[in-house]
Amino acid sequence: MKKDISYKTIARLLNTGENRLSKIGSYTGLGVGMLLLFCCAQMFINLQQLIKDKNLRKNGFDYISISKNITNQNMGGDNRFNKADIEALKKQPFITAVAPLISNQFRAKASAGNILPFSTDLFLESIDDEFIDTLPPGFKWQPGQVDVPIIFSSDYLEIYNVFAPAQELPQLSQATIQSVNITLECFSPLGIQSFRGHIVGLSDRINSILVPKSFLTWANLHYGNSENPEASRLYLKTNDANNADLLNYLQQKDYRVNKDKTKFGRVKQVLQAVLSGMAVFSVLVILLAMLLFSFYLQLMIARSKDNLQLLVTLGYSPQWLGKTVSQKWVPVYAIIILIALAITQIFHLIFRQGIFNGVELLPLYIHWMVAALAVVLFLICIYTNERMVNKLIRKL
Repeated sequence: MKKDISYKTIARLLNTGENRLSKIGSYTGLGVGMLLLFCCAQMFINLQQLIKDKNLRKNGFDYISISKNITNQNMGGDNRFNKADIEALKKQPFITAVAPLISNQFRAKASAGNILPFSTDLFLESIDDEFIDTLPPGFKWQPGQVDVPIIFSSDYLEIYNVFAPAQELPQLSQATIQSVNITLECFSPLGIQSFRGHIVGLSDRINSILVPKSFLTWANLHYGNSENPEASRLYLKTNDANNADLLNYLQQKDYRVNKDKTKFGRVKQVLQAVLSGMAVFSVLVILLAMLLFSFYLQLMIARSKDNLQLLVTLGYSPQWLGKTVSQKWVPVYAIIILIALAITQIFHLIFRQGIFNGVELLPLYIHWMVAALAVVLFLICIYTNERMVNKLIRKL
């Protein structure tokens, strides 16, 4: 078998001049399809990174509260969570743990003496310790203890500091509020019992006034005659608060969830659907471009049939001819993919700087997975092109 000629010599024997339109069309379609696919892949990765950075996580988990939707039709009924509701939630694969937020079943009143000269009825709640973001060592209580530790919501402190000047009350810092002594009065049919309350921490996660679970369980039994009250709110521990399956499940159950915690997940669902549609479209464009290029090859080889048959007669094997001819398009595919990657990088920089204007949110360069996708597509194109040429030449 002779191999002493190059593609340049073979190219003189190939009739390619009349097929430029289909060749240019296939190159353009291939480039557009790859650009769309790379952009979709990079946008999907950017979206995942932004969602991940936006959510405050503890030990790799998200914590969200849910309650039952109150409507005009059900507002007169019992809208608390029963044991069956909790067990159903625990069985879901996207939920790691569930904890009820138990409230007081008796009247409670708080006053702060001369420092804060006002008193108010208030609600108390308790939850499992692992769901509390700020858990001081002193957050414990046992029967007979007069002091009751309290974890106060950071949002409630902010609200107080907003209206305090209008009521001629002093504004309080986080450190100061923990030094305020609170008189906590618990009412029962038999009378009133007072406790000394003190704030031991502030919670950014739970908007409530939390007391130890041991205290509220004891107080509900002694003052409210309720040993195991059902909860109106639950806290869910999950790997991803923006998980589409989780959000769909809560929507099907008509549970109300903190939309600020999961709004990025809903946006993520919409964007992922759009990106998936664009990715499918880009794959179709690539396939159509490859199909158009196959027509170009068929026309080129059909018009060069006599010359190629002459080369085979002279001793050049069809396999060698196919490999030699197909190698001509290796640089073309490489150039198309590199141009698509370069434009994707430009779009990524525009998205990163123009929309979010945050260097810390997204990396400077496109993700390595997009580059890996480009390499895979390049190898697929080379392999497909070589098989196509070999098949056409063998038919001569």
